[in-house]
Amino acid sequence: MTARAADRARYDRATASLDAPLAIVDLEAFDANADDVLRRAAGKPVRVATKSVRCRALLRRVLARDGFSGVMSFTLAESLWLARAGFDDVLLAYPSADRQGFAELTGDPELAAAVTVMVDDPAQLRLIDDARRSRGEVVRVCLELDTSLRLLGGRVRVGARRSPLHSPAQMAELARSVARSPGFRLVGIMAYEGHVAGVGDAVAGRPLRSGAVRLMQTAARRELARRRAEVVDAVRAVAPDLEFVNGGGTGSVQYTAAEDAVTEIAAGSGLYMPRLFDNYSSFRGRPAALFAQPVVRRPGVGVVTVLGGGYPASGPAGRDRLPVPYLPEGLAYDPQEGPGEVQTPLLGAPADDLLIGDKVWFRHAKAGELCERFEVLHLVEGDQVTATVPTYRGEGRTFL
Repeated sequence: MTARAADRARYDRATASLDAPLAIVDLEAFDANADDVLRRAAGKPVRVATKSVRCRALLRRVLARDGFSGVMSFTLAESLWLARAGFDDVLLAYPSADRQGFAELTGDPELAAAVTVMVDDPAQLRLIDDARRSRGEVVRVCLELDTSLRLLGGRVRVGARRSPLHSPAQMAELARSVARSPGFRLVGIMAYEGHVAGVGDAVAGRPLRSGAVRLMQTAARRELARRRAEVVDAVRAVAPDLEFVNGGGTGSVQYTAAEDAVTEIAAGSGLYMPRLFDNYSSFRGRPAALFAQPVVRRPGVGVVTVLGGGYPASGPAGRDRLPVPYLPEGLAYDPQEGPGEVQTPLLGAPADDLLIGDKVWFRHAKAGELCERFEVLHLVEGDQVTATVPTYRGEGRTFL
């Protein structure tokens, strides 16, 4: 029996009394992935990206481990919700226009102490000021650096379109704007190198593309390490009490951790190990989050149909954004239908061994987005479900 077949047998036994569709997290794999992230972080603290987990019970589980510290949230409403639930170090990774949320933040000393907000434009400071109901609490501020690689005098740009702040001078100027603004305190810098951390460099069957990605990422890491160090020096000249410099992501943990200017690493997807993270040459994780769909039809030889399953991930549309049939091994989508909203035909020899009601296990393309489809996660240890915990959706929270 292969390791994957053994996993399938465990998951089927663990969930034998549960009807699919359902989602699980294999805690042994989850913990092993957490260990791998810490190993690659080489002693620097790891801040957990909540959008990649979207389950408070699992956030608490990983934060209980030495080496993980604080969370990185994705909306202001989520940040306030987590802070009220006892998460005392919340970095909001994206600027917000939530005036009601800012009124709550600036009106509550405990929230203001726990949450750090992201800015990359003086207009965002003015929006926060306009939301204050009174003078209010001091707002903790983090500046975001644009990490994109610019070539040929800026005519070629590689990287996500996030912050407009690219140079040390631009970052220092916004730092001075924060320093001049009453009611704000600059405490951090964030620089997320998504073109390194979130792009696989070892895509099966695509050696030329993979080689090109490796060359790009090597150049991007070198350029960013130099520029990030210069940015930190420039901002510290304005704000010498800067508390943290955050960088990285699951795919770049070990490279970002090697930079002296970086004080903490961000990671989250690596805990679940969705299918997009199979395409990296520098690390290997264990699939920890899976979902199961039930067989509801047997249309013919070598074909079964499961209920639903059409859960595409965000990003540019393509096959790599689709879930992948994982267990039993050897199933594939019908190219004329793909994964469907209400039913999904699957082709392959293993189909003939599946009965009505059997489970087919899938891996999502991305991490936390899976939790937007399920209200609970069943936590598996060995061949038993040892707990069932709510996702954000299961707690009535859909922040985006």
